[in-house]
Amino acid sequence: MFYQESGQFSTRYAQDRRVFRLRQDRYGLIALLLLAFVGVPYLGNDYWFSAILIPFLVLSLAGLGLNLLTGYAGQLSLGSAAFMAVGAFATYNIEVRVPGSPLLLSMALGGGVAALMAVLFGLPSLRIKGFYLLVSTLAAQFFVTWALTRFSWFSNNSASGVISAPRLEILGVDLNSPVGRYLLTLGVVVALFWLGNNLVRSELGRNWMAVRDMDTAAAVMGIALLKTKLLAFAISGFFLGVAGALWAFTYLGTVEPHGFDLNRSFQILFIIIIGGLGSILGNFLGAAFIVLFPVLLSNLVALLPTGLIDAGQIENLQKMAFGALIIVFLVKEPEGLARLWQKFRERARLWPLRY
Repeated sequence: MFYQESGQFSTRYAQDRRVFRLRQDRYGLIALLLLAFVGVPYLGNDYWFSAILIPFLVLSLAGLGLNLLTGYAGQLSLGSAAFMAVGAFATYNIEVRVPGSPLLLSMALGGGVAALMAVLFGLPSLRIKGFYLLVSTLAAQFFVTWALTRFSWFSNNSASGVISAPRLEILGVDLNSPVGRYLLTLGVVVALFWLGNNLVRSELGRNWMAVRDMDTAAAVMGIALLKTKLLAFAISGFFLGVAGALWAFTYLGTVEPHGFDLNRSFQILFIIIIGGLGSILGNFLGAAFIVLFPVLLSNLVALLPTGLIDAGQIENLQKMAFGALIIVFLVKEPEGLARLWQKFRERARLWPLRY
């Protein structure tokens, strides 16, 4: 009975409000953080850092940004990649226009610019919702890409519109190596997930969920719909903007506006669908699935006899299998992988007495 709760009592309100009430969960989290910050940098290689871990962490953060808006506040959006692009280009311009700006401050300001853009495109949510709001936020995707491509100032007058990562350095520590970029990404993601977790457990988070469940009843209860919805767009835009900066600078190194296209928005949407709407853990699980599934499928195809499957068809097969799995998740487990993990924990609490 690994999750045995016997003898673990809460004697203060602060203890009862903890995220991880069981000591097993707290010890597990500490062990996981030690592994991520100490073990992985020591054991990992450049391929794992650059191709697996960094995109996994950044997509988890992007999923959290959209999940705060859609999973918790109930506001549909297809402009996630646009807000990522705004955060990436804003961070780049702050670094270029204001030499010597601290990297973390530039990312925070870039996220702030993305938050303002998200509020602007979130204004229609005050009058429309559902599918119509989804179409409204879709406009952000096309407008931002057009603006970043049309006006060369955003890319520092680059003829190709491509921006390159500034020197990644914090307090004199060079972070341009793969392990340095991984640790930078991990540190930012852990900090923002801690912030996001506290937000959803706060009064604002409860207001979001009330608006999500029934906005008319929330308004009758005294919740200010204008403030609540726009705060959801703003905070979601901030998280997505920081994720965009990390995607451009710690993962790709160089990026163009079309790198944040509609496909990226759908990818982030699939992350929260597969991982679980309204779940903090689900963002990690969905991102892991998105990143690792193509790698797994490619390795399985490599085991088949040579020539059985044309190399040009592998990507199409990945899309077909991915689409089929999304349908399976929607039908069989609409609450995502996070619900499967919750069921496992419930069984673990009773094992072996239940079986």
